[in-house]
Amino acid sequence: MLSILLVNGGNYVYNLLLGRILGPSQFADAAILITLLLVLSFIGMTFQIVTAKYAVLYEKSLLQLFLNFIYKNALYIGVLFAVAIVTFSKNLQDIFHTQTSSMFVIFGLGLPLYITMSINRGLYQGKNELIGLSKTYYFEMLCRLILTFSILYCIPSLESSVVIAIGILISFIFGLFPFQKKIISKIEMENNEDKILNTKSIIQFFALTAFYELTQIIINNSDVLLVKHYFENHEAGLYASLALIGRVVYFVAWMFVMLLLPKVIQLKKDGFDTFPILAKYVLYISFLSTFIVLVTYLFPNLVVKLMFGEKYLPIAFLLWKYALATSIFAIANIFAYYFLSISKYIPVIISGVLGLTQVILIVFFHESLEQVVLMQIIAMLVLLLFQITFFAINHLKKV
Repeated sequence: MLSILLVNGGNYVYNLLLGRILGPSQFADAAILITLLLVLSFIGMTFQIVTAKYAVLYEKSLLQLFLNFIYKNALYIGVLFAVAIVTFSKNLQDIFHTQTSSMFVIFGLGLPLYITMSINRGLYQGKNELIGLSKTYYFEMLCRLILTFSILYCIPSLESSVVIAIGILISFIFGLFPFQKKIISKIEMENNEDKILNTKSIIQFFALTAFYELTQIIINNSDVLLVKHYFENHEAGLYASLALIGRVVYFVAWMFVMLLLPKVIQLKKDGFDTFPILAKYVLYISFLSTFIVLVTYLFPNLVVKLMFGEKYLPIAFLLWKYALATSIFAIANIFAYYFLSISKYIPVIISGVLGLTQVILIVFFHESLEQVVLMQIIAMLVLLLFQITFFAINHLKKV
């Protein structure tokens, strides 16, 4: 928990410094690249969660068979996405009104490394080797932080978005360490591998997890992409700073999700009740979220000024509303990952529907940045109410 808190803190400082150094207009381009990384993280997180689950369930030769299977498919998917982003880099430049398409090309080249890094982390997470897991996050964060600002300082003439893309690409290499060689170790395959490994259940869980992760990414990041498309660069940069401050709730919540998932799977495997651990984590997130929303409501100007500077003060009045939307989403997210870990998939589908609903609401209602935030609050309230209702019904049935 401490490591994830420090790493998220480092990533947060990285974004804050970019906002201060670049100013709202240039920060809008930087934010789109960072947001694109978050959008595509649904692939990496899917591989990490799937690897973590089966690292708990499988051992020895069966685990090695699984690793061979997941890594082979990861490379195919990574290369496919890399080719797609490089090929359509010019189209991405037109859609998001960025200064250059080179940032997308450099970013795309790193995706196979990113997915490999995610499998490595999933194996550490599933085996509860938290020191190794922490190191991979530290190396990635520190490399990105130090390298990006070193280049910005030493070569100021280089386009800032290109510098950020280079920093992201190289940080993926550092994030591979310490690397577990068993991921690429070979084992003799048998003709009935599918029956031994039950690849059908792995693919089913992978597909459902990917769908769920994609819905979370849509909910958490579509607003930044849509604002960049519909609004001018200055307003988009202001909104990007708002989103970054408000999402501190989600960063804190993710710290708990990283610990919740393997514990729930292990408790279910051992036949124990999983409700107490869920209740404890929901209580933690609710308390932290309430505190953050209260601070942003009482001291919006102070928070914005301290984090981004006076240039971003025009957005301060929206800060508590955005923090509220993110808080509701963070609590709903704890329920969703709980359901996913105990193989209850209806909430996953509903999350997808509401993720698309949020996008549709913003597409139709974006007259102002405040209206964009209000659409998110509405969608997140509906999502949380459904998650609580679904949990209550299932828990009462069990009792």
